[in-house]
Amino acid sequence: MKKVIIVNGSPRKNWNTYKMCESFAGGVQAAGGVAEIINLYDVDFKGCRSCFACKLKGGKNFGRCSYPDGLVEVLDKISVADGLVVASPIYCSDVTGVTRCFIERLTFPFFEYKQGYPSIAPKKLKTAMIYTMNIPEVLSNQMYPDLFDKTEFMISTVFEKPIRIFAYDTYQFSDYDKYVVETFDKNKKLKQKETLFPKDLQNAFEAGKSMIESIES
Repeated sequence: MKKVIIVNGSPRKNWNTYKMCESFAGGVQAAGGVAEIINLYDVDFKGCRSCFACKLKGGKNFGRCSYPDGLVEVLDKISVADGLVVASPIYCSDVTGVTRCFIERLTFPFFEYKQGYPSIAPKKLKTAMIYTMNIPEVLSNQMYPDLFDKTEFMISTVFEKPIRIFAYDTYQFSDYDKYVVETFDKNKKLKQKETLFPKDLQNAFEAGKSMIESIES
């Protein structure tokens, strides 16, 4: 059975990003695969420390990030998986900090400092990115014209180029009246949650099915 690791870079369990991860996992399982969701905020780790052990000629950890913290087990699972999904909400015009740190640790060991930066990853994994944000698609296109290309550059360098799944204009609070959110109309947000977010979840589900079908083809 083909396995897909789904990395959730959101601190909020059971909210928008996590639910998108769950739906993707459901699609993987519906297509006969196995999915595992890993919550990055549960893992004790930091970004790349520039130790260069992964680039050391003849080093025992060449091509592998071996810094002894909680991420090593996660990276080892990904190295033998068949597919990878990275999911993150957009915070302050970027993916979350832990997502950025994860991408550093994941990708840096898997390319060589040679002409063209060839990949030495054990597998050319199928990949996907899930992005959630509380603004509409039109505004996202205006604000983030190159964010997603930049975020995915290193992943595309060592694995296959990710497919993208989006959830726009997401519902942020269980009770909007408790927070200072004058820029958002709670009724419009609720309508979006009830009418559009289910479609986003279905898109994630179908993407999960498609990933397994693509792996097996």
